Amino acid sequence: MNIYVRNLNYNLREEELSQLFGAFGEVSSVKIIKDKVTGRAKGFGFVEMPDDDAASEAISKINGSDVKGRAIQVEKALPPKSRD
Repeated sequence: MNIYVRNLNYNLREEELSQLFGAFGEVSSVKIIKDKVTGRAKGFGFVEMPDDDAASEAISKINGSDVKGRAIQVEKALPPKSRD
């Protein structure tokens, strides 16, 4: 399952996000989105977990929790919209 995570602290590293979700099961990938020009984190990212049950548990337990001073918001990612 692909998970959308927003309201991230700009200094949070992908390794830290992986550890947070890893407490609930295997994490196959983590990507914090960065500005192409400045390289600064935009405050959101994606976590991929192969086990849907573990991912659902992670979403319910982590959503709203404080991570580095920010209440992060976690939900199942929607498929990308087509660009016509």
